[in-house]
Amino acid sequence: MTKSTGPAPDLAIVIPALNERDNLELLLPAVKEVLGELNVTAEILVADGGSRDGTREAAERREARVVIQQERGYGGALLAGFAASSAPYIVTMDADLSHRPMFLEEMWRRRNEAEVLIASRYVEGGRADMGILRRLLSQVVNRIYRRALSLPLRDLSSGFRMYHRHALTGLKLVARDFDILEEILIRAHAEGWRILEIPFHYMARGSGRSHVRLFKFGLAFLRTLWHMWKLRNSIASADYDYRAFNSPIWLQRYWQRTRHRIILEYLEKREDLLDIGCGSSRIIVGLPAAVGLDILQNKLRWLSRRHRLLVRGSCDRLPFSDGSFATLINSEVIEHVPDRPEILTEMWRVLRPGGILILGTPDYGRWLWLVLEWIYGTVHPGGYAEEHITHFTREELAARLQAAGYEILDCRYVGFSEMIFKVRKPTAVKTAQA
Repeated sequence: MTKSTGPAPDLAIVIPALNERDNLELLLPAVKEVLGELNVTAEILVADGGSRDGTREAAERREARVVIQQERGYGGALLAGFAASSAPYIVTMDADLSHRPMFLEEMWRRRNEAEVLIASRYVEGGRADMGILRRLLSQVVNRIYRRALSLPLRDLSSGFRMYHRHALTGLKLVARDFDILEEILIRAHAEGWRILEIPFHYMARGSGRSHVRLFKFGLAFLRTLWHMWKLRNSIASADYDYRAFNSPIWLQRYWQRTRHRIILEYLEKREDLLDIGCGSSRIIVGLPAAVGLDILQNKLRWLSRRHRLLVRGSCDRLPFSDGSFATLINSEVIEHVPDRPEILTEMWRVLRPGGILILGTPDYGRWLWLVLEWIYGTVHPGGYAEEHITHFTREELAARLQAAGYEILDCRYVGFSEMIFKVRKPTAVKTAQA
């Protein structure tokens, strides 16, 4: 059942271990027993970090596959285990008996409820048998990460988890110590994957001592927190636009809410509507009859739990037939892509005669925007400022729209810097008369 030969496993149990022989001699038979009751084809992988107490031999005697990690630390052990198996589901658990194998039944039963399941000590129903100092340290770490990164999770440092393999594929993990646990969750969340916490009773370690070194852990924790803060506040994060609507930063909150208000006021109808480059904004979430289109899969993945009409595509080749929509929204998109004539041509094609186009982008003819962008780019390198590759002024964009045949109805500003045009595609009669 747990050997690498025979049918391909559906489940891999990855256990990082460093001098854990005595604990593994109790843990491995218990894991095998639970897996047998689940009737699942599985393999157990012990990722050995250079043990000298017979850990490797103990694991092999109990039919676990030993993987020798090539990179340092707890993170290196996890990466070695991930790479050693092709099973579609992966469970990680500690070797020190703090993670009781019976909980595997709960994880396996609920495996399709999310792409990442966490055995959580800190949600309602969970608890932990830990000393006062370690409990305090654990809760401080989790609270700081949760607050600083605006995450809806309470136990980011739990190592007892189940992953769908596809949620791990492509994650560029940097951490190699225990902070890899936080990094995995934050990067998975940024990719739009579902994460679910399940109440769990964390037990005291069996024999041996913890491998956490406080000073080294603290440095790694701070380093990863900084990198993850930059990720959470960049456009690479799947829920960036949605969170910005309630940002603790006044200017960001004002910007998002003012844009939202202007666009909704411009709408003449809320059906037969396409939001191009919808991202994860409150605009598309609040328009249930609209179709959302975006090129980024992680944005659509996150949005799919809040909106049902989603299409992946680019603004220069819209996957819709001529005259499909009565209204188009294209907000904060054209500055992120090369200036190509196909963008306006495609919007004209899919918009019905008499239809409304709402088009928003920064006005690079206004000094205030240039100042704001410089400040933002300085404070937050890697954010929106570096993504703006096409710059329009109001005069330039108005001339483009008029040359394309649109009738300009209005133009309003967010913060005196971001222009939002409302234009109409003429009816067939007016076009013929012209």
